[in-house]
Amino acid sequence: MRIGITSPIVTANPGSHAEWEADAGVAELVAIATTADRLGFHHLTCSEHVAVPTAIAEQRGATYWDPLVTLSHLAAHTTQIRLATQVLVLGYHHPLEIAKRYGTLDLVSGGRVVLGLGVGSLEEEFDLVGATFAGRGEIADDALRALRASLGKRQPSYHGPHFDFDDFVVEPHAVQEHLPFWIGGRTPRSLRRALELGDGWVPFGLSLGDLARMLGASDLPEGFEVVLGTGRPLDPIGEPEQTRDKVARVLAAGATVVSATIAATSADHYCEQLEALAAIEGEL
Repeated sequence: MRIGITSPIVTANPGSHAEWEADAGVAELVAIATTADRLGFHHLTCSEHVAVPTAIAEQRGATYWDPLVTLSHLAAHTTQIRLATQVLVLGYHHPLEIAKRYGTLDLVSGGRVVLGLGVGSLEEEFDLVGATFAGRGEIADDALRALRASLGKRQPSYHGPHFDFDDFVVEPHAVQEHLPFWIGGRTPRSLRRALELGDGWVPFGLSLGDLARMLGASDLPEGFEVVLGTGRPLDPIGEPEQTRDKVARVLAAGATVVSATIAATSADHYCEQLEALAAIEGEL
C-alpha cells in the first residue's frame, strides 16, 4: 500500500484538527497506529516545533509532539509501518545529533525511519534555540550532505563549509543502507533541493494543479518519491466515491505516495475509517 496517514493528535493545526483530538492521548494514538500497521498503510508522521510564538500559534497551531519520543513509542507497538518525520528543521540540530538519535530509532524499529527534513521558516524559533536564520538554506544544504555522509556509519567523516568532523564514533547508527530523505517545502527551490540532495519531496500548501506543473517541468529520477497530501480530510465511510476520486486525483498529479488526512469523530471512528480507506486503496 502506498497510502500513509498524516497522524492525528500529535499536531493541532487549525482547519485540520478535529475536536476529539484535544482530549485524546497516547492510548488513542497507539490504537490508530496499530490499526494502520495491521492494514498495511505506508507511513505515520510526526512534525517538529520546539516552541511556537503565541501570535503565530493562532495560525499554525500550538500542539507539536516531539517526533523522536513519539515515533520511538509507536515503533514499539508496530512492526512494518514506516515512521516519518514531517519535518525536522535541519537548522535546529547538528547533523551528528540527527544521525545518532534517528539512527538509533532506525535500529530499534528494524529499519523503518524516513527522515522528512526542512529548512524552517520561524525566525523567532531559530532565535530561541540559538540557530542561524540568515542563510539557513545554504546551511541546510550542507547539513543534508553531512547527514548523508554520516547515517549508517560508525565513524562518519565530512568536510564542508558549515560542518566539519572526523575521528568521531557514532554508535549505534542507522541500519538502513540508504535511509530515505523526504525534503519539505513549497517552492521550486525545495524541489531542486530534494532532487539534488534527497530521495523524495513532501510539499505543502500547493494546489494539485500547481504541483502537477512543477513536477511536469522537472526531470524526476527513477525511485524518487513524491509525497502529496489529500488536502481536505477524507471520509471513506461517508463519501467512498469522493474519497476514491480524490486519491486518484492526487496520484494523477504525480504522487508516488499519498499522505492522507482522515475525517473522524473519535479514535474508534478513525480506525473504522482506516478500514474503509484500505478497502478503497485495494480497488485503485
